[in-house]
Amino acid sequence: MMRQYELVERVKRYNPAANEALLNRAYVYAMRAHGTQKRASGDPFFAHPLEVAAILTDLRLDDATIVAAVLHDTVEDTAATLDEIRALFSPEIGALVDGLTKLKRLDLVSKRAAQGENFRKLLLAVAADVRVLLVKLADRLHNMRTLHHMPPEKRIRIGEETLDIYAPLAGRMGMQELRDELEDLAFRNLKPEIYGTITQRLTDLSAKSERLVESIEQDLTAKLGARGINAEVSGRQKRPYSIWSKMERKSVAFEQLSDIFGFRVVVDTVADCYGALGVVHTSWPMVPGRYKDYISTPKQNDYRSIHTTVIGPKSQRVELQIRTAEMDEIAEYGIAAHAHYKEANKAGDGSIHPKLATESGAYQWLRRTIELLAEGDSPEEFLEHTKLELFQDQVFCFTPKGRLIALPRGATPIDFAYAVHTDIGNTAVGAKINGRMAPLLHELANGDEVEIARSDGQTPPAAWESLVVTGKARAAIRRATRSAVRRQYAGLGRQILDRAFERAGKSFSEDKLRGALPRLARGSTEDVFAAVGRGEMFSGDVVKAVYPDYKDERRAGGSAVPQPPANGAGRLSRSKDQTMRLTFPGGNGAAEEGQADAIPIRGLAGDLPVSFAPNGGAVPGDRIVGILTPGIGVTIYPIQSAALAAFDNEPDRWLDVRWDVEAGSSERFPARIGLQSINEPGTLAQIAQVIADHDGNIDNVSMKRRTQDFTEIVIDLSVWDLQHLNAIIAELRGKRAVSRVDRVNG
Repeated sequence: MMRQYELVERVKRYNPAANEALLNRAYVYAMRAHGTQKRASGDPFFAHPLEVAAILTDLRLDDATIVAAVLHDTVEDTAATLDEIRALFSPEIGALVDGLTKLKRLDLVSKRAAQGENFRKLLLAVAADVRVLLVKLADRLHNMRTLHHMPPEKRIRIGEETLDIYAPLAGRMGMQELRDELEDLAFRNLKPEIYGTITQRLTDLSAKSERLVESIEQDLTAKLGARGINAEVSGRQKRPYSIWSKMERKSVAFEQLSDIFGFRVVVDTVADCYGALGVVHTSWPMVPGRYKDYISTPKQNDYRSIHTTVIGPKSQRVELQIRTAEMDEIAEYGIAAHAHYKEANKAGDGSIHPKLATESGAYQWLRRTIELLAEGDSPEEFLEHTKLELFQDQVFCFTPKGRLIALPRGATPIDFAYAVHTDIGNTAVGAKINGRMAPLLHELANGDEVEIARSDGQTPPAAWESLVVTGKARAAIRRATRSAVRRQYAGLGRQILDRAFERAGKSFSEDKLRGALPRLARGSTEDVFAAVGRGEMFSGDVVKAVYPDYKDERRAGGSAVPQPPANGAGRLSRSKDQTMRLTFPGGNGAAEEGQADAIPIRGLAGDLPVSFAPNGGAVPGDRIVGILTPGIGVTIYPIQSAALAAFDNEPDRWLDVRWDVEAGSSERFPARIGLQSINEPGTLAQIAQVIADHDGNIDNVSMKRRTQDFTEIVIDLSVWDLQHLNAIIAELRGKRAVSRVDRVNG
């Protein structure tokens, strides 16, 4: 276990002005608080916070962060209190310990909803001070180093949690060294046999290739020195988890991997980076497609380096990373190595230095991710969106004005549009890529210049949600879809209430409805409209809330009874005192009189949340009735549908509806027919030909052989109207191979 003076010495190596008294006080306080507590390994519990602090000294963090690491388990696991820590140390340290205490209670791999909610809490906890995240990552690293002391089921749970959340989060923060170790430790515990096999193969390969690596290091150093470039060249093997991931991703065997060894070239200046690249490419042939310049276009986590792969000595592929010493430090330690971060808390107020927020890409990504929390997504959606961005590599594209947009690999112009601004994504209708028109689903490549065409009346189709790859785009599309659906329900609810108040003989206005909001337990009139449209609130209840003295004289439990048409007009009268009626085109007299009271139905693409009855649908020309279903909207049934009997005792759910389809409309509507056909070759082809000749569309076919000679066929069709459907049925009845055909209504 690290001693008190060793902790102070570690901090003073990189910060001679460290507050020695503060560090000593924290050490003694935590040691006394933890007392004789033991870890699963049998070691004193106090050894754990000390190891976490040691990891953070390697990252050269400030005194407050080191002290918070030493104290981070005291409030949760001992009698210490936050008030006591604030008083003995400082409010800044108290705030850090408070954030870490909350995070310790999280379980990120329980049920999915809980996992998502806890991940939200994790990011919210680090929103005010990113140092909370750095301590949490160091805490996780030490726990992973001692994971072998835990029971097998707990090792699996913690390992999965590390690979799912903490390792990629460390990568997003630019802390590659820490990410690599987390991944390897998790890999070792989750797949010990595979880990052992790969480790042994790497050991064998390293023994064989030791001289080759030394030769390349010496050769490259000499070549660079001859050009006046001072460079430190070091060879390294890829990590076991990195190798396993590549084998899985590319479906290749270990022997097929050609870039297991990599070399890092650290030079003095940016100009030397490009000079070294010239030396490398003139010394050995470059592998096409393996050159990436992250100096001119840094990754979002601030990573900067030049990557290239060449065919080196003995025809061995050699992967090189060329960078300056400052770039190398940021590549290894990420946001913890950011020069501006070390100035963050000179004022002692725990605030983030402005330059960190503006210049650190890793911190900007963290802030943008946290902003998603305010968008109203469910915890599961938030976790899904964030994982998408955590795990994907990037492509770099440009706006026409030259602004750089970094996106996950596989991103489309839709993702690009949302990355620029949510409003641009919501109104996108087309795209130009490098000056040429391209589909919105085209996969973007590095260097593409993307211009988005917009239309103010456009709203994003719900199908886009499954086609985009960025969390921001998915969240925005889902919000826009919900908003559109809410508008549909609100529009339906407004129409329902207009007619309900009219039937009640009462005047209706939003001002009157606003006065009844407390009685309806809704925050706005829009909420009331949407609730009525969804079927969550009945129109009669709203009338009573606005007019408390109103008495509904409708007969309780009245049933819907079809009445014969009057003067040729179709009408549904549920009862004399219920005044529920249905009108449909082609009628006259009393029916035409009532058309203004019915809700017009155009089809599935209208402004109302409308669907047609399952097992048969409805077509213009049918006598129809609407049934309001909570959370779904209005379902349209033909009046002859047997399914309507199920709603006889729910009068509030019945709605007056009428067809409002323009003449010559190309919209089709669902219908179902049932046939009994002779079982002989070509029968189905004859039936399909009749439907095709009449320009009908077959959506689905099911067949059952009832006897040796006859087959029952059920066909779902799309037709224009009742006349179109009847023409198809009439011709089918004339076919010799068809013994019977009827329309089916569920």
